[in-house]
Amino acid sequence: MLPRAKKNTTHPVQNPYAQYGVPLGKATLRALEKRGIYCQTSISVEHQHLAKRYVLRGVESGGAVSDMGRYCAFLDVDGTSISWLQPIDSISGNGRHAIIVSPELVRIEMFRVGRTYELAITRHALQARDGGNKPVMISSLLFRGREGTLARDLQNQENRGLRGVVTPTFFSESGEPRQVPAAYEEAIKIITGAVNMTACKRAVIALPPKVSPPASFQYREVQA
Repeated sequence: MLPRAKKNTTHPVQNPYAQYGVPLGKATLRALEKRGIYCQTSISVEHQHLAKRYVLRGVESGGAVSDMGRYCAFLDVDGTSISWLQPIDSISGNGRHAIIVSPELVRIEMFRVGRTYELAITRHALQARDGGNKPVMISSLLFRGREGTLARDLQNQENRGLRGVVTPTFFSESGEPRQVPAAYEEAIKIITGAVNMTACKRAVIALPPKVSPPASFQYREVQA
């Protein structure tokens, strides 16, 4: 059962980073579009008619070119991967990779220019409203990393083996290293690799759904 929102609350005030992730200006968005990198960070509230419930819908997407990368993925709240609803194939890559549907999501978004990284980790859940209307999405900011750096350039051939192994270092305004949430550290490593993966054509976080083995049957040769 969803927690109910306070009476007369229709649009709770939320941190803009929690709602929208890493803020990017028009010039940056144009640069990403020019390079053919498409990253869909928005999350929508959808109704499942058969299950008679509301869920959140996100799209794992993104990729990289040599000088720039952006990636968005979704996890369970405990940091584990979520099975996709369906994969999305494309010819060029660096676009949409998989559709994710769940009552609650953690979104990890990373943006890279050269060797400088931006990171936003946000949690999203549904909150019921009085009167049985469509629930609202409540978002909270778990981590915001600004101007992170990596000692190694993962675009160099000799450093590509470090993709999925290392993460940028983020600092506080006073110059102290900031620790990313431990539950999402492995996912951040993978996404750091993804924003350095040229022409990314597959999901790196979402997993194929588990398929039950088919019922046993007796093979019978077809006669010509």
